Amino acid sequence: MTDHNLPSAADLLHLRGRTLEKGDPIALPLTMATMYHVPGDPTGYPSYGRSANATWEAAEKLLGHLEAAEALLFPSGMAAIAAPFLTFLAAGDRVLLPSDGYYATRVLCDSYLKKLGVTFDLRPTARYAEGGFAGYRMVYVETPSNPGLDLCDLAAVAGAARAAGGMTVADNTTMTPYGQRPLDLGIDIVVASDTKAPGGHSDLLLGHVASRDGALVTAMREWRRLSGSIPGPFEAWLLHRSLETLELRFDRMCRSAEVVAERLAAHPKVGQVRFPGLPSDPAHNLARQQMIRSGFLIGLTLANNDRADAFIEACPLLRPATSLGGVHSSAERRDRWGDAVAPGFVRLSVGCEPVEELWAALDRALLETQ
Repeated sequence: MTDHNLPSAADLLHLRGRTLEKGDPIALPLTMATMYHVPGDPTGYPSYGRSANATWEAAEKLLGHLEAAEALLFPSGMAAIAAPFLTFLAAGDRVLLPSDGYYATRVLCDSYLKKLGVTFDLRPTARYAEGGFAGYRMVYVETPSNPGLDLCDLAAVAGAARAAGGMTVADNTTMTPYGQRPLDLGIDIVVASDTKAPGGHSDLLLGHVASRDGALVTAMREWRRLSGSIPGPFEAWLLHRSLETLELRFDRMCRSAEVVAERLAAHPKVGQVRFPGLPSDPAHNLARQQMIRSGFLIGLTLANNDRADAFIEACPLLRPATSLGGVHSSAERRDRWGDAVAPGFVRLSVGCEPVEELWAALDRALLETQ
């Protein structure tokens, strides 16, 4: 894909401004109300805070612009992931999940959906199309996979799953709509954690779903209302602020990651490096077809878990943290969470530091680690 597929960052910055009357604040006001003044017939008016809020609706407008689709905001990434499962699945349905994707999605299905009579199967992302999709009510994909950064062909999965009678859901957390556009490739529903790069400042929990099928959005909105899985207005206000700088931050992070990944791949202290933008990466050709950018995540494998921990602790420009997409570069050894990776595998999330300063700090930490 090319950057011609990108939503207009300039338009996003002025969506609110085009609706303003003289004297209105340019910055989005924060609406904290749970009750509204609705005498008589309430039809067409906000009536209760679980159903409507002007602040989260403004954030949804920006998300909808990014996705070129209707978007719904949820109080966390996992709440967004849960929404299509709990809206559309019933006893007897089968789901296909990536065996190497975000572990909490598998835990959710194993711990709770199984109790409701929903079964699931697992496949590795790199071989996701093998075996076909017959019999699956929902095919759930995550590409690049987290944390291993394997890819699957989104367009091929979407087409094959639809032909088999199933619906598709894609977790696009690691890429954002500026880096990859699953809905453009035929996916039915996108889910994402806005806690990550869209929020970007490590100070909010939110997630969203988006779809170009109005019936799917209506069903998930009703599930959100009845379940109470609604976003807080202050968090939505923070997200609205952050989305206005997402294109700028994402571009910086991706450019820096390209530089860092190339240098890590040549570093004597580093084993395997996974980064879709590297020509040597096994997923590089597919990445060039379906991704606009290569992302800001890098997987690097060091000799063992002690080396990995020591490297993270030794680097002053890395925060040892279990998230990604923030302005601060961060890293963690993913084996500690039980992911099926080598003990010395480190997931590096490149932030917004000047790249030469970041690289100098990473290089020193690698060389000093014994």
